[in-house]
Order: sequence, then structure tokens, then C-alpha cells
Amino acid sequence: MPFLYGCAFTSEDLDVLSGVLNAWCAERHIDIRSVEAQFAASTALDLYQSGHHEHDKLLSALNGRTGL
Repeated sequence: MPFLYGCAFTSEDLDVLSGVLNAWCAERHIDIRSVEAQFAASTALDLYQSGHHEHDKLLSALNGRTGL
């Protein structure tokens, strides 16, 4: 995963990311271990790294992504 090389996440970062992924999966009744959830997690990481650091903003950005 080259985009994560040299990138460190704090426990707060991980809390936001996992909270958003859990909320996204719950809204869609998707198993968090599914391929769809893995794709959403990857997208959430990209969005987080591009500046969506707050739970609500990240979830909104993730919900706005087409194809998820």
C-alpha cells in the first residue's frame, strides 16, 4: 500500500475512521467484512487523507461517493 507509506494514524484518527465505516455499513445493512465494506474503507482512507477529518464530514463525503 504505497499511499500509506510514512503515514501514521493516531488512535483518534482510527476512531473516526472505524466509526464512519461502522455507520456507513449499518445504514446500508452491509457486513463490515464484505468486499463492499473493504472498498468503502479504502475510499474513507482517501477522503480522510484529503482533509475530511471529522466524523460527520467524512461520512457525508463517503455517502456522496458514487459507486459505493
